[in-house]
Amino acid sequence: MDVQALKDQVRSMADRRDYLLSLLDQTDLGPVRIDVNQALEELDDLLAEFEEAFPGETVS
Repeated sequence: MDVQALKDQVRSMADRRDYLLSLLDQTDLGPVRIDVNQALEELDDLLAEFEEAFPGETVS
């Protein structure tokens, strides 16, 4: 995978972060809420690592 494709895929995932946040607003998630929280944590970790690997690059 080339660097530009990697950057594009990370940005695509970052764009979906708002959707995950909107899921947390739903009251009927039940145990899936744990998975959504985990996905958000892992996405935030990925974005932090992206910014470390590519200083000066914006993710959104």
